[in-house]
Amino acid sequence: MTAAVADAPVAGAVPSFQVTLRLRRFNPESDTEARWEEHTVTMHGTDRVLDALHKIKWEIDGSLTFRRSCAHGICGSDAMRINGRNRLACKTLLKDLPLDKPVTVEPIKGLAVLKDLVVDMDPFFEAYKSIMPFLVTTGNDPSRERRQSPEDRARYDDTTKCIMCAACTTSCPVYWSDGQYFGPQAIVGAHRFIFDSRDEGAEQRLEILNDRDGVWRCRTTFNCTDACPRGIEVTKAIQEVKRALLFRRV
Repeated sequence: MTAAVADAPVAGAVPSFQVTLRLRRFNPESDTEARWEEHTVTMHGTDRVLDALHKIKWEIDGSLTFRRSCAHGICGSDAMRINGRNRLACKTLLKDLPLDKPVTVEPIKGLAVLKDLVVDMDPFFEAYKSIMPFLVTTGNDPSRERRQSPEDRARYDDTTKCIMCAACTTSCPVYWSDGQYFGPQAIVGAHRFIFDSRDEGAEQRLEILNDRDGVWRCRTTFNCTDACPRGIEVTKAIQEVKRALLFRRV
């Protein structure tokens, strides 16, 4: 009886299926340009794109290169273009994609490709560092925590959710065409501190973002908001920084 129950199909379960991944590959040691490569694997209903990539790497081609760490949508390291949209491979279920044709997986745009699905994140992190992503205060260190009301905390709550996956920044057409633009994520990072009532560096950050490559390069296409796996209203945050610059009121 126990074995029969264990072998019974689970109600609502999605059976295993075949999926073809069309991968954009590039090996700097042997390739002069990127190429496409397809692999067909058998996957299960609860599997994600990351699971399919693992299966290909572990069972078919160990040279396939990509980043991943926590595999649960927290570290942000596995942002990729999946079927033409920036997503986290660990949060994209295969069953939610159209499987009647190959699933395309390629590196995020706007950053140099190092190998296969791995891009050079240095420019992205440099932009983030340039907006002073830390609490700026004056005077002596406090003897207790710096208190903040729930209302003041709520003012910037949305932008604290950022996991720095670069999905928003590398979905931006301006960023693709201009390597000098700070990009949406750096502005989101600045927003988190500009509107923090405990911080005293808002004016400095606003001056940094008032640069010709700062917030004024945003064209409000909403690509960044659509791409964010954490649901941050990125475009709204950028507009709030613009208003703070115009009226110098945080």
